[in-house]
Amino acid sequence: MLIILALAVFFSLLLALLNYIRIGKMPDGTKEMSEICSIIRQGADEFLKCEFRILYAAAAGIFIILAVFVSLSGAVCFLIGAAMSALAGLVGMKSATLSNVRVTDEARRSGDIGKTVKVALTGGSVMGLSVAGFALLGLFLVYIVFGIIMGQLKQEAVQFHSNFLGIADIPFTMSVSCYALGCSVIAMINRVGGGIYTKAADMGADLVGKSEYNIPEDDPRNPATIADNVGDNVGDVAGLGSDLLESYVGAITSGMILAIYTYYSRLGSADPIGYKTLLALVGYPLLFASAGLLSCTAALFIFNLHKAGRNAKKNLDGTTYLASGLTVVSTLALTFAYFPNESSYSGLGFKIAGISPWLCAVMGIVSGILIGQVADYYTSYSHKPALSVAKASCEGPALTITKGMALGMSSVLIPVMLLGLCIIASYYTAGLYGVGMAAMGMLSFVAVTVSVDTYGPISDNAGGIAEMCNLKKEVRQITDSLDAVGNTTAAIGKGFAIGSAAFAALSLFASYLYALNGQESSSGIALVLNILDPLTLAGALVGGAVPYLFSGMLIESVAKTAETMVEEIRRQFEQDPLILQGKKKPDYNRCINISSKGALKEMKKPAFIAVASPLAAGFIFGPSFVGGLLIGTTLSAIMLAIFTANSGGAWDNAKKHIENGNYGGKGSPAHNASIIGDTVGDPLKDTVGPSLDILIKIMSVVALITVSIFSRYNIAALF
Repeated sequence: MLIILALAVFFSLLLALLNYIRIGKMPDGTKEMSEICSIIRQGADEFLKCEFRILYAAAAGIFIILAVFVSLSGAVCFLIGAAMSALAGLVGMKSATLSNVRVTDEARRSGDIGKTVKVALTGGSVMGLSVAGFALLGLFLVYIVFGIIMGQLKQEAVQFHSNFLGIADIPFTMSVSCYALGCSVIAMINRVGGGIYTKAADMGADLVGKSEYNIPEDDPRNPATIADNVGDNVGDVAGLGSDLLESYVGAITSGMILAIYTYYSRLGSADPIGYKTLLALVGYPLLFASAGLLSCTAALFIFNLHKAGRNAKKNLDGTTYLASGLTVVSTLALTFAYFPNESSYSGLGFKIAGISPWLCAVMGIVSGILIGQVADYYTSYSHKPALSVAKASCEGPALTITKGMALGMSSVLIPVMLLGLCIIASYYTAGLYGVGMAAMGMLSFVAVTVSVDTYGPISDNAGGIAEMCNLKKEVRQITDSLDAVGNTTAAIGKGFAIGSAAFAALSLFASYLYALNGQESSSGIALVLNILDPLTLAGALVGGAVPYLFSGMLIESVAKTAETMVEEIRRQFEQDPLILQGKKKPDYNRCINISSKGALKEMKKPAFIAVASPLAAGFIFGPSFVGGLLIGTTLSAIMLAIFTANSGGAWDNAKKHIENGNYGGKGSPAHNASIIGDTVGDPLKDTVGPSLDILIKIMSVVALITVSIFSRYNIAALF
């Protein structure tokens, strides 16, 4: 397992480096294209520098708290997770700001969609491979240093047979939990900060430029257009990378933690689990993830060699399906070698001996693909739902918004049913460990998923550069076709992230119950939480409201920053008419600064809620209330995340469909209505939706780490 893990990390990061070098050697177009790209790059770098100062302060504070109240090894693992998450976001953003102008130039020089797609996905692959590579590199370090060298896994196998004291007394479980917490905290800050930045700039540019002055998207006369392009990189690239890395790590660690608690749950039984089996169960999620990463690396390498066709979506889908197919086949072969077909595995709840966890992971892969197809159906303008939103725009913005909301709400049921079926099937195949492996399966080819996701903002930036440089209409048509596919792939990626978050949150919740109930009994640990207990029920009600408070704060933050942006754009247009005449360049830097300051100021409160709510609830009301809180938050957030992602995606692609010449095309009343719908959907799909899956996992991890403390010390216990 360790050899395969090391090889996966090495080859993925090597290919990421080679692709980065390859992109850097490509021509960056005309002098004007290079100058605009340089401004975008500088704006993104400056924002990340400011954001990283906040990251350093937050990481230092949490490190001290963990070192004092939990353990030094846990605090160190937290820093490793934070470093891996921040590094993945930084590398991905550097690659995206290097690739965008290369995509524009390829479309300008060759006029070939296939070649242009290849440049965009190659640039995106740097991000995808870095996300998975850095995530597994961190886990490799944690497993080797803390699990093996420091003997934490061995210690867990021989201690606490008579007195199970909770997670704070389980060293390796604490180490991997703190590693996941480090990834989650950085993901929350990057996703929330980047989401506020990009959507405030996007909304401001659209509301004034398109709606009031009827100038094209990404027109160089619009002062916010550069800030909008910068936002694509800090939000949809750096934020996306940290987000998916956190989801990936959450899926892997939830499986590892459940393996350890499965071991504990059988300590008092007649057939306890041995140390060898414990190592096998803990290592299998790492093995599966490693095989998946090697498969993704192979698929992306093959894509580099393959001549891309003119259908962008087929190219992207083909790479995804190749990666998932290689993952299924390679992990099956490894599973047969890793889990011998022994009858002893039936005692773990494995219905089909050693192959059971693999079947659960495959269920996760299948359900993830199906959820992605549902997202594609509801958001792509190749299908009826998004087309109906475009048609409704002919009757004005009110019907556009109403139709998009109805579509988003209707789209929730099928993905949730798929998740429910997968949870039931994986549980009956391999118990709660199987549910954890289903989450792992869904994200096992995350390197390709993130590559395809990052392709979207790179293509969007490429279109912006083409517009600002007044390139031929044919160039913009190519970049727009790539961007439209990117909107759909982004919606599919969000579906994967939401689905895996649901599985991971359930697995972490089960671990929370193990930690809670394990303190009362060293044998026959039961996963019991009485929903009729007033504290539990009250916690569930409050938990259901937390995602709405969280989302409301995010939307309010975007709106406040966008309002300032709108005022600045209007001011520049009114004070200097030469800007609209194209005779003078606007002050792009003022708009960039507005987005930066707004995002950095507004992101703190939502991030604080995610970390503080389970802590405050635990120390005031106790563990039963927190259990209910986690249930309510998870259920509410999953529904809200699917709704916001699909509504926003449909509004965006409905606008793209009209811009392609339908229902009057650009400048028509239908187009103006679709712009309003897209503007409403911007903070929903790119700020709220992606942040909600981080919310439920960060709350679960914080509760898991601190349950052994607040279960003993809470105000409610005094009465």
